[in-house]
Amino acid sequence: QELLVESGGGSVQSGGSLRLSCVASGHTDKRYCMGWFRLDPGKERKGVAVVDSEGNTNYQENVKGRFTISQDNAKNTLYLQMNNLKPEDTAMYYCAAYGPANNYCPASYSVADYPYWGQGTQVTVSL
Repeated sequence: QELLVESGGGSVQSGGSLRLSCVASGHTDKRYCMGWFRLDPGKERKGVAVVDSEGNTNYQENVKGRFTISQDNAKNTLYLQMNNLKPEDTAMYYCAAYGPANNYCPASYSVADYPYWGQGTQVTVSL
């Protein structure tokens, strides 16, 4: 079982930057697909950026060019670099993982695909 712990959230002004981190423990010798999701009050959790087990990334349209998802396998850490933040980026952000994959797992925005979730980290962007 994977344990995921996020950090790096906070409050910034519009145009600012944050880097979220998600440290994984457990079966870190295996390959997983991972992603960053956001939860807005009263809404369903939805994907922001995802990565497959080969490191290929995909982004939702509203964060393309501003957010970067990356992995440091040596540190078992997933990152989300968030630049040029906007007030509409305000949300609780979660990292998630599914797998392990024997050979390959495709990136997914489907919440139902992910059995492993972190506790979340709040991002607040003010004008």
